Amino acid sequence: MKNFLMGTVALIALGASVPAMAADLAARPYTKAPAYVAAPIYNWTGFYIGGHVGGAFNGSNGFGGTSDNSDGRFLGGLQIGADYQFAPNWVVGIEGQYSWVGSNNTNVLFAGTGLTYNLNQKGLGSVTGRIGYTWGPALLYVKGGYAYSDYSETLVNAAGAPVAFAAGTKHDGYTVGAGLEYLFTQNWSGKVEYQYYDFGKTQFSTPTALVAFGSSKNDEHTVKAGLNYRFNWGGPVVAKY
Repeated sequence: MKNFLMGTVALIALGASVPAMAADLAARPYTKAPAYVAAPIYNWTGFYIGGHVGGAFNGSNGFGGTSDNSDGRFLGGLQIGADYQFAPNWVVGIEGQYSWVGSNNTNVLFAGTGLTYNLNQKGLGSVTGRIGYTWGPALLYVKGGYAYSDYSETLVNAAGAPVAFAAGTKHDGYTVGAGLEYLFTQNWSGKVEYQYYDFGKTQFSTPTALVAFGSSKNDEHTVKAGLNYRFNWGGPVVAKY
């Protein structure tokens, strides 16, 4: 009985001391969790304008039995276009491009005829559509469409006098390509790009001495590095949570 009474007294004393101890504890300060800042999703939607430099190389197909002195050459030009991002990692767009080609004179000597054919290409143009996949600031894309070759052509004899001729050379053709573009900021991007141009074949119908030499394929391989300034519609898109 004595032990029971002593235990009861101890419990009462402990119960009385708990509020006092709790009162002595300092209240915990309330700290608000930091606001979540969503990472920006790079936005490719908008217009752009820019420039590029690179090199152009002729295809390997030439007239049979001829000597062709064409080499790789420097090119530089401008591009303008527009992109639209959707779904949300896909980008479609359209681009117009023109490249001036430096020091491009293709001289073909037809053996046994005394005739030399010259094609002086001044530039390459294109209007293409493109589609690409973006992750973060990078865009991997393919492109294709209409191509234009800006050139003049002549045929001269051994004395250097012009000779009348008829050939199937075309200014119009097609182009396909692929590239990688990267957004350094929301308004500036850089790209590297390969583009192939095909303008069919050159085949002489007159003079008759050149008919036997067959045809030459008019195609170009180009590699370019470019820089674009982008006018975005509405700025960067921010993820919402």
